[in-house]
Amino acid sequence: MSMDLEQAVNSRTESNNRTIKLVKILESCELCPRKCRVNRLRGERGYCSSGSKLVISSYGPHFGEEPELVGSHGSGTVFMTNCSLQCVYCQNYDISQLGYGEEVSNTEAVDIMLSLQERGCHNINLVTPTHFAPQLVQVITAARRMGLKIPIVWNCGGYENVEVIKLLEGFIDVYMPDMKYSETEPAERYSNAPDYFERSKEAVMEMQRQVGDLKVDVMGVAYRGLLIRHLVLPNSLSGGEKILEFITEEVSKDCYVNIMAQYRPCGKASEYEELSRRPTHGEYLRVVEFARKLGLYRGLQ
Repeated sequence: MSMDLEQAVNSRTESNNRTIKLVKILESCELCPRKCRVNRLRGERGYCSSGSKLVISSYGPHFGEEPELVGSHGSGTVFMTNCSLQCVYCQNYDISQLGYGEEVSNTEAVDIMLSLQERGCHNINLVTPTHFAPQLVQVITAARRMGLKIPIVWNCGGYENVEVIKLLEGFIDVYMPDMKYSETEPAERYSNAPDYFERSKEAVMEMQRQVGDLKVDVMGVAYRGLLIRHLVLPNSLSGGEKILEFITEEVSKDCYVNIMAQYRPCGKASEYEELSRRPTHGEYLRVVEFARKLGLYRGLQ
């Protein structure tokens, strides 16, 4: 056996082993840090309200993502139903918490990915994928065998089980996590995740180890790497400065960081006075300027 063929066989065997481990997790689910340990293969449902089948709310070319994902033909977004984080202000509240969507088979999901590639999309952008990681890895594997060549983007909320992220190595080309909070109190109050920052840091460092800084082709379209999003909340509730210090000191000064100003009260946000308005331009600029002072430059508007 030639060296190249042996490496290919070993790589496929390792991928198969990691897929098996991921599917096994569904018997006592620990896909996210909540570790509900319900048996989803037997129909039990935990915090994310998800079972053994993929549930998708919508899919199609999307032109509202970062320019490096959109390119000229759009990012091929696939929106998963339900969420393991369930932020009170989620702009996709009907999808993430009300369960809007339809069950699809793995075969149907493969067809969706291939159709997005045929439409010219530059990538497959899996939105809120964490709670469906085993199923999606199976779909990605099958789709690649059937001719899927464009990159896979893991567009997640940042509240991840690092052991699951390790199992995704080789399946994901671009990681795009949120880093939402640096302080315990808002993380617990708005997302019921007091350990958010610690889990997010672990996951982001593993993502960086796997794919490195964001890389783009000659057309400026991303094909591999890490892209971090940080949504500025009103009243400095997201603690952006501490997050940016972590990125600079522990991840990379060349990290692509999108500091976002588009927060608006959605979902149950109106029930929280401090979340009931958009951030001011000044609140947003303070975070951006702090990032620049730290030496971050990629992705800043």
